[in-house]
Amino acid sequence: MSAANQTVQITIDSDSGIPLWLQLRNRLIYLIASGKFQVGDKLPTVRELAVDLGVNYNTVSKVYQDIERDGYIVSKRGKGTFVAERAPAEAEAAKSEVEFLADEFIRQCRELGVPRQDIADLVRGRLAAAGEAE
Repeated sequence: MSAANQTVQITIDSDSGIPLWLQLRNRLIYLIASGKFQVGDKLPTVRELAVDLGVNYNTVSKVYQDIERDGYIVSKRGKGTFVAERAPAEAEAAKSEVEFLADEFIRQCRELGVPRQDIADLVRGRLAAAGEAE
């Protein structure tokens, strides 16, 4: 499945106080680093992603240019934009940081005596409350 069919994994929170372009950049890098977007996957066009997310075309274009310059994606004229062969070390760092946060959360819950299943239920509940449940 190409990344173009996975835009539902990209969400923007206009109330978060974090600039939209930075949210989009960080989310795309995470999706690439985590393997959700595989090497060679075709990304949505700038226009498609802008429409899907309800953001300005120039915002998406800026993000694509930025992460292409950093080596995460490559543009092929007339063919589209694709996940690059090898993501930069920064991608692994981003993935590791998120994994560290998850591990730390789990550790703290376990120290409080929260059973594993309750931790998973808690996360699902919080995601649902935030409007991000699948």
